[in-house]
Amino acid sequence: MIELRSLTKRFGDFTAVDDLSLTIETGEFFGLLGPNGAGKTTTISMLSTVLLPTAGEILLDGVPLTRRASAQKRKLSVITQEYSMRQDMTLDQVMEYQGRLYLLPRKLIRARTEELLAFAGLSEYRRRTVRHLSGGMKRKLMICRALLTEPEILLLDEPTAGMDALSRRQMWNLLRQLHARGLTVLLTTHYIDEAQSLCGRVALINRGRLDAVDAPEALVDRLGRWAVDETSDDTLKSRYFRDRDAAIAFLRERPSGALRATTLEDVFVERIGRGVETRDNPRRPAGS
Repeated sequence: MIELRSLTKRFGDFTAVDDLSLTIETGEFFGLLGPNGAGKTTTISMLSTVLLPTAGEILLDGVPLTRRASAQKRKLSVITQEYSMRQDMTLDQVMEYQGRLYLLPRKLIRARTEELLAFAGLSEYRRRTVRHLSGGMKRKLMICRALLTEPEILLLDEPTAGMDALSRRQMWNLLRQLHARGLTVLLTTHYIDEAQSLCGRVALINRGRLDAVDAPEALVDRLGRWAVDETSDDTLKSRYFRDRDAAIAFLRERPSGALRATTLEDVFVERIGRGVETRDNPRRPAGS
């Protein structure tokens, strides 16, 4: 279990993460969503101990996570946005180098490399250098490298950034398989459909502060499961309804409107993109 307790990170006068408290259960697939600058990558950096909190703490299974807590740190593997691999290395060399960094026996490195490259569909490319891999293959290799030490928790910071649609779907399938094996996964992403498809729960953060945390379907229910879109003067306006009949009744008076199912992206836009509502005065969806 991961616990963030009043986690805060300041850079001078700028507060990147502001009193963030979250609990992520063991074996959960959890998503961290927010606009650019919301504090997602900073949070991941503190979880990986690259950055130290200004205040607050992180606990893994009840034990504080620090740079000196090597046993706790070994439970974690992180995959960053950047391709942090030498371009002149082959896949086998990347995996062997990672294993040696963690002082793993050579026999174990080879066995785990065979297993992981086969799992990711990369076995036939093992003698190809990193510079000759596609973006999707590089991401898969980064996952293989991260799994070499058999972590319990996988931290993914924008793992499908820059991928085409097919590569993204392949990565989704890979991540689902990892989660099915019991791995705890924490994902940050700009692709809201990705979070809705993969995550059991998501947290919405804005300007470093927690706005909402729940299952994607529960957040959609709270906004209203049906949306009516209207376009006027090049502006798109959406109204949300919990009841489909109420949405249809509203649509009858709006010939230019269009009915559709609400998505997690709508929740994100309403809560984050258009300003966070205060808890004392929450916005109620039309028809509720």
